[in-house]
Amino acid sequence: MNDSKAHFHQTTLFPLAVLLSASAIGVGLSELQRARTHNHLYALLPGNLFLAWLPLVFALGVFYLHRRGERRSWRLGALAALWLLFFPNAPYIFTDLVHMPTVWWGSAFWVDLSVVLLVALTGFVVGFVSLYLMQRVVTERLGKVAGWLFIFMVAWLSGFGVYLGRVLRRNSWDVVTHPLALTQSIGHVAAHPFTDRTSLVFSTVFATFLFLGYLMLYALTHLQAVPREQAQVV
Repeated sequence: MNDSKAHFHQTTLFPLAVLLSASAIGVGLSELQRARTHNHLYALLPGNLFLAWLPLVFALGVFYLHRRGERRSWRLGALAALWLLFFPNAPYIFTDLVHMPTVWWGSAFWVDLSVVLLVALTGFVVGFVSLYLMQRVVTERLGKVAGWLFIFMVAWLSGFGVYLGRVLRRNSWDVVTHPLALTQSIGHVAAHPFTDRTSLVFSTVFATFLFLGYLMLYALTHLQAVPREQAQVV
């Protein structure tokens, strides 16, 4: 194993371990809550979290092929396309809050909310790790400006993707199972963007949420520890 591959594995092992642990805890709590409350919400969370992990798997494949020196190949293109197709599933879990009970003043509500937010936040960060890897690939190939334009584009497309899933009840598998219906849904919105303002507002606001969320997490990854010899005692 060369130095770059060794460094890649070392720097990704810890965050992957944390995300896997958080996912296991989230799924475990979801199963406990499903057995206790019989709420169908908890039957949805594990599957949605699984879908949130798929973009990271595809992004790791793209990153690996990129670092191997593949410039243009069907494998690279296929993995990138699959990543983009499934990426909206990562932030989509936040919209599962719609299944929360409307009675909020009881302690059960806050337990439910904590479990849903744990799973949603885990999926959110898993998706952003995959987005970071894809940005690295674009930046190394096309430059920093292209890398951030890529983030902006993906944020808006993902906002629209979440709209398709939550409002129009489409999903990533429709590309295979119901391609005509999916194409018609996208075509109708694209042809009449101002007729139903919900699609435009929803996509734009959710895209803003995704972009700013990624920007904050990205900024946190660039915090620099103060060297001990430079620290001053106040």
